[in-house]
Amino acid sequence: MFALPIVRKPAAAIATALGGGYLASGPADAARLPSPHLPAGLRLDRFEGAGEVQTPLLGDAARSLSFGDRVYFRHAKAGELCERFDRLHLVDGDRVVDEVRTYRGEGRCFL
Repeated sequence: MFALPIVRKPAAAIATALGGGYLASGPADAARLPSPHLPAGLRLDRFEGAGEVQTPLLGDAARSLSFGDRVYFRHAKAGELCERFDRLHLVDGDRVVDEVRTYRGEGRCFL
């Protein structure tokens, strides 16, 4: 998973997260897009999806989100996160049990 902060509230039932365009390769279908996980009750806008700059989130749960709140997403492909972040946190239940460097964190970059 990864978390993004809420940076805009254009309407009561819309919350906009910063970034989020960590798509798996291929056509942008449901299997290749990250999906909002927590809080429950959020969905991507079918006209925008997850964007590199912003990700609009729709649904009743968006009403309770404020600026700075985090939304947790399930990623579609771990490699996309490893390309952009230098470390990952390994979680077991509600505990962070380890932190590992990604290839980006090791100073490597792949095409």
